[in-house]
Amino acid sequence: MINASDQPLQSKTQHGFAPLAIARIKGAQRANQIAIYLIYTAILAFMIFGTIASIKAFHDNQLLYQLFYNLPYALIALTIPIAIYDALVIYRYRLNQPSMIALSIGVSAVVLIGGLLFADTAWLGLACWVGVAFLFKVSFKRFFNFLEAEADIIEEA
Repeated sequence: MINASDQPLQSKTQHGFAPLAIARIKGAQRANQIAIYLIYTAILAFMIFGTIASIKAFHDNQLLYQLFYNLPYALIALTIPIAIYDALVIYRYRLNQPSMIALSIGVSAVVLIGGLLFADTAWLGLACWVGVAFLFKVSFKRFFNFLEAEADIIEEA
């Protein structure tokens, strides 16, 4: 019978990453993709409900105004916990420089909290969180491209 310790190290890890780590990174990538879909939905809702609310017949419709004003904020706010989870995974496995992670999360949080406390607005802070999701998308893409390139190099050798 073959034990796990009898198998070569290469079959246990993929370029130094355990299979569980790669599965966790893929899960974070999927969560980040959900965050990006929420951002696209927020932009689409802003455009659709803003266009409808600007039609003269609907100027007094409070429901359309609330959908135009609050729905995009709510959808982008839903991406904040996902972005924080992604940041923790990216930091844990060093997929990006820690300073870049801290800068993106820190600036977004400070601008959002500062805007809510001192300016009574959240639009600039939530706009910062939109950029965080796309930054993390690039980090995940670069990591998996690296794994594919390493696999190609090993196959050629």
